[in-house]
Amino acid sequence: MDEIYKLKEKAKEGWSSFAPFEALTSTAAPKLVRFAEINENAKILDVACGTGVVGLTAARLGAKVKGLDITPKLIDRAKENVRLMQVSAEFFEGDAESMPFDNEEFDFVVSQYGHMFAPRPDVVVKEMSRVLKPGGVMAFSTWPSELFMGKFFRLVGEFSPPLPAGASSPVLWGEIPVIVERLEKDFEKIEFSRDVMMAPTLSPAHMLNLFEKNAGPLAKLVEALSKNREKLTDLRARALTLISKFFQDNYLRQDFLMTRCIKK
Repeated sequence: MDEIYKLKEKAKEGWSSFAPFEALTSTAAPKLVRFAEINENAKILDVACGTGVVGLTAARLGAKVKGLDITPKLIDRAKENVRLMQVSAEFFEGDAESMPFDNEEFDFVVSQYGHMFAPRPDVVVKEMSRVLKPGGVMAFSTWPSELFMGKFFRLVGEFSPPLPAGASSPVLWGEIPVIVERLEKDFEKIEFSRDVMMAPTLSPAHMLNLFEKNAGPLAKLVEALSKNREKLTDLRARALTLISKFFQDNYLRQDFLMTRCIKK
């Protein structure tokens, strides 16, 4: 079986428990929608949409929204959210590297902490560009590599098997020079902004417990290390130390980077 395919299948399973983070990521969604300058009646695609928080935030403003995610359970939750919110939006199970949409179908393509986990950056950028109209806007949020979530995913990477040939670490989507290099062929007017999510939690240990149960890459890694107690103990100790550095007043500070660009 192809190694990239195996990686995607693991991701599909690993992210299936992510829904409890929905309330937190919902607080960042309006910031990306504003930064993208999404307007009423615009056609929007939310890539790697999870439970649909960005797409649904745009739909509430009157945008015409479609969303795509590789994980069936998250798409089910997104559809449930449509019913609860009584807005108009469509969500589909699918691969961000091979999307079931027409060329130049959308006015905006957005992604919040999502497309960054597609294993091949060149492939996912090409797909996001393909479905976007010329002059359309692509905007996304990622994690700066030098701050909490960037460091967190680097730590997970240290304890995980090496990525297969052709795959790239999601952490690199938090480095501005890398983003520019990946986008400049097909996009112009690349601009950036930063903001922060403040995740309420009683203690660093509580947050680590939540991550272990619901944050895809860590959840699967903890499961994989269950028979290597020494290595698992080391991972947990280092993760707890990292969380503690960004914990204050019963919040975990999670800074994020927003990118906006125009298709040439």
